Amino acid sequence: MLEGFETLRMARDGVALHVRRAGQGAPLLLLHGHPQTHAMWHRVAPQLAQRFSVVLMDLRGYGDAGRPAAGEASAAYSKREMARDALHVMRELGHPRFQVLAHDRGARVAHRLALDHADAVQRMLLLDIAPTLPMYRNTTEAFARAYWHWFFLIQPPPLPEALVESDPARYVRSVMGARHAGLSAFAPEALAEYERCAAIPGTAAAVCADYRAGAGIDLRHDQQDADAGRRLAQPLRVLWGEHGAVGRCFDVPALWRAAADDFTGRSLPCGHYIAEEAPELLLEETFAFLRSNP
Repeated sequence: MLEGFETLRMARDGVALHVRRAGQGAPLLLLHGHPQTHAMWHRVAPQLAQRFSVVLMDLRGYGDAGRPAAGEASAAYSKREMARDALHVMRELGHPRFQVLAHDRGARVAHRLALDHADAVQRMLLLDIAPTLPMYRNTTEAFARAYWHWFFLIQPPPLPEALVESDPARYVRSVMGARHAGLSAFAPEALAEYERCAAIPGTAAAVCADYRAGAGIDLRHDQQDADAGRRLAQPLRVLWGEHGAVGRCFDVPALWRAAADDFTGRSLPCGHYIAEEAPELLLEETFAFLRSNP
């Protein structure tokens, strides 16, 4: 997968960052979701690299990135810290301004990145999320059943960590296989990569810290933005799967219109994993919305 993409190792504040890049044109950052790695873009990244300078990175705690200690309130895994990782990578590569395509947890990082560093993010395409704060506040039984891992991973240590560590591959397959398309949506080599990285020591603790931050410090940051009237100013497009829980359980357009000045979006005929279930449709949307000229 991703032949022709250069592999780079960087660091920020002692945390290792794993980066892949290829292509020419306007810089485009791709951020993955849970429980995946940058490999989730393998069906679209080569085509994107024909028009963009594509940068893929593993979020801290995932893939081959570092797994720092969570710290108080799991602050090391706040979306603010993850966004700083992404900004550092792009600046180190000579891209002070760039566009973002992001999925799931990576899209939550992108949301924070665009709020905290509005001058850096030009346009943003997010996949299958609504803003985190109203998702938690408006959680229903249907959503809790579909996204059980949101509520399992935030339980106090060490139980969630121990259960994930007991069989990381089973955890990956349980989360991903229970969605609309099942495990058949994933290339065997991609699934093997997700399972390999889930078994790296420290992954379970990092993943739990990511979700604990999402249900704690991240919500405080989001509330501070809401209280101050801060909204996304960049052109924002959001795509969601018509067979996914986010679209079924939330009014995605309404929630994003409340958070962004320039929102468009629509559902696609797939489930949660858009880049792997509907790569051709995603490419069409990406080429239509993002700007390929620097």
